Amino acid sequence: MLTAIKARIVCRPVFGAVSSLRAVSKFAALSISSKPQTFAAVGQHSRHYHKPARSSSFKKLGKDDVRHFEKILPAETILATPAVGGSADPIELEGFNADWLNKYRGNSQLILRPKTTKEVSEILKYCNDQGIAVVPQGGNTGLVGGSVPVHDEVVLSLRNMNKIRSYDELSGILVCDAGCVLEELGNYVGEKDHIMPLDLGAKGSCHIGGNVATNAGGIRFLRYGTLHGSVLGLEVVLPDGTILDNMSTLRKDNTGYDLKQLFIGSEGSLGVITGVSIATPRKPSSVNVAVLGVPSYENVQQAFKLARRRCGEILSAYEFWDANCMGAVLKHQGLKSPLSNEFPFYVLIETSGSNKDHDDEKMGALLEELLEQGIVEDGALAQDDSQISRMWAMREGIPESLGKTGPTYKYDVSIPIPVLYDIVGDIAGRLESAKLYSPGETGNPVRLVCGYGHIGDGNLHLNVVAEKFEDRITNIFEPYVYEWVSSHRGSISAEHGVGLMKRDYLGYSKSPEMISYMKRIKDLFDPKGILNPYKVV
Repeated sequence: MLTAIKARIVCRPVFGAVSSLRAVSKFAALSISSKPQTFAAVGQHSRHYHKPARSSSFKKLGKDDVRHFEKILPAETILATPAVGGSADPIELEGFNADWLNKYRGNSQLILRPKTTKEVSEILKYCNDQGIAVVPQGGNTGLVGGSVPVHDEVVLSLRNMNKIRSYDELSGILVCDAGCVLEELGNYVGEKDHIMPLDLGAKGSCHIGGNVATNAGGIRFLRYGTLHGSVLGLEVVLPDGTILDNMSTLRKDNTGYDLKQLFIGSEGSLGVITGVSIATPRKPSSVNVAVLGVPSYENVQQAFKLARRRCGEILSAYEFWDANCMGAVLKHQGLKSPLSNEFPFYVLIETSGSNKDHDDEKMGALLEELLEQGIVEDGALAQDDSQISRMWAMREGIPESLGKTGPTYKYDVSIPIPVLYDIVGDIAGRLESAKLYSPGETGNPVRLVCGYGHIGDGNLHLNVVAEKFEDRITNIFEPYVYEWVSSHRGSISAEHGVGLMKRDYLGYSKSPEMISYMKRIKDLFDPKGILNPYKVV
């Protein structure tokens, strides 16, 4: 049956241009690394942003404080500059003080890298007693300034807490330290025929604790949902050093308030996550991936609607990006498009299941129907794991490619799907009216305006690539972007969090009453405000 379906699709002229759906030769020029997203700060320049004044309630770090931390941690896990009595070159602290875009930068003089929950507890207890501000930090792959110091806060890096504590192959429940790298966890459970319930472009660097603290979404959200559902238990150290041990491996536990949910998405402002218990799904034995050329955003929506109807139970990803994103990826990632022509939009569809014949037939029927109805104009279907990886490299390589194109303003927003892409054209039009941008032309202050994201989640990543960060550009779309999103009852942060970048704009997504209660929760857990100050609320 599958052969017959393929034959019908292959014979169509629209796919003939790519030498059929089995066109392996079309992918020969593509390349992919095991870590497509290194999040190196390429071609970026520090951006001016509103920086809150340092709170006088926080103690200035001194030599005596460093001596105390030396009693808690081994010397090799402490980086202290001469300014606080240490010997580390300030350059050694650069990677902890700045985000990967080099957009947000602090001036911490002390980095602490504990290996155990007990050490984290002792550190926080002392900092709370002394009034020393602390920034918890995982892989530091965030985009909203949430994981770097604003001033001279102590950086509490979880990278040394990277042990897998247990894994139950029957239930698929993983228990691990918060500093485990997402990709390494994926490799570990992959050997046991499971996968992590989330997947990000930054998986080679980000930590599971940071993923949970920011309630990261990613490309598997459509199939496996939010971390609020996947995380079964957490181990959290509160600002006063109290250890909340809620490392449950139970899928059902209806005994009162589910406190762990408060810490998922709290961005390290309520407590430091040191351990995670998470359910991992079975690895699908059958995976299909296709990249499609689509003539309009309306057709992107129509294709999604049909994909859900025809492949609902096996549909695992539905991603889209525009022509500007595609151009940047092909230029900077050393990739070659699997399609013979250029299109206004591109869609990546992935199905995952357990019955290859069934899944192949469903995907084949979907592609054939998309062609017959004229919803898509070209497409390519991966024929092996290597081609699947290369297709995903196009989508996952977008953020890095835009970063190589120039300093990039990034907005991660949730918007109702019918108007999801409208904001891209709106922002482009405003920049054109201000004579800052002219599509297809060089030499303007703005080089690109583009969008990509997760259609199934209603999540758009709006990007404006400029020659440099400057106020005359920023003022065109801040706070206009947030006003636009709010007017459509969207969210100013879909998956990146609030951090420092969006703290002052929180009112566009949350009512005054909700913000008031968020502040009350913060005050309850962290009355001295030492954890990740100046951020979230």
